[in-house]
Amino acid sequence: MTEQDLPRDAHTVGGEPAGVPVGHDGARVEVSERSAWSVPGGPAVIGFLVLVGVAIWLVVLAATTDDAGGDGTGFGLTGGLLIVLAVLLATGISVVSPGDTRVLQFFGRYVGTLRRSGLQLNMPLVMGRKVSVKVRNFETNELKVNDADGNPVNIAAIVVWQVADTAKAVFAVEDYREFVRVQSEAALRHVASSHPYDNAGPGEESLRGSTDVVAAELAAEVAARIAIAGLEVVETRISSLAYAPEIAHAMLQRQQAAAVIAAREKIVEGAVSMVEGALRQLEADDVVALDEERKAAMVSNLLVVLCGSSQATPVVNTGSLYT
Repeated sequence: MTEQDLPRDAHTVGGEPAGVPVGHDGARVEVSERSAWSVPGGPAVIGFLVLVGVAIWLVVLAATTDDAGGDGTGFGLTGGLLIVLAVLLATGISVVSPGDTRVLQFFGRYVGTLRRSGLQLNMPLVMGRKVSVKVRNFETNELKVNDADGNPVNIAAIVVWQVADTAKAVFAVEDYREFVRVQSEAALRHVASSHPYDNAGPGEESLRGSTDVVAAELAAEVAARIAIAGLEVVETRISSLAYAPEIAHAMLQRQQAAAVIAAREKIVEGAVSMVEGALRQLEADDVVALDEERKAAMVSNLLVVLCGSSQATPVVNTGSLYT
């Protein structure tokens, strides 16, 4: 498939087209949401009650006429017809709650989506399926993934999503809830394997140090994967991130060693600055004249005292440096 063969609205994930079918000649359900015809259902309910009441009265009148020796067939037929009309009217009455919709089908054919809340009257003999358009969230399973450096990492994410196109959500996929879950975990695996857990190189983003960037990348990839089902992503967040247990101890030792090295570098940097300041002040105040050898000895002693991990024990030298 060449780039010219792709639809103009095709998304890409990792440089590859997403949502573009590759098998069975690209067979898929092509349907988009449209509004269904509806009017306020209050008058319809009143009409239904009137029809039922009149039908019952006519049936009773027909029975009374027959008992009196007359012919009540006409009353009975009229009452039966009114009951049929009442049943047809009742099949078109729907109740839609705020945050919910009803996807309507007429003998299997999609006729529209009812989004207006309240009591509504739509086409008779339609079958309605409730689809919630409320914002939902779920947490993926904790996945074990190899990061960009090959280290096993346990990671999980929270995905906030909602239904944008009810027709695609119902007819384009088998189960849009399961579709979101599977595609979110697939996107999380891909994103996690594209970044190192820590110690990112120049121009790289790490999973631990750039969680906002990783979350934005995950949201974009999940959105591209579930667009075929008429769903959209509101937000994603990394909820759990850690090295796998089998290497956690080794990585902890590496982090501790890195922390010790960083601390020692800071201590040495400060000690050198303090020694420079001490020598400069001694020379400026003309406290004592030091040759190069005495300066070296003084620097060595000060660095030992300042950089040592234990408290220094002073030694009183009663002799000379040269004896």
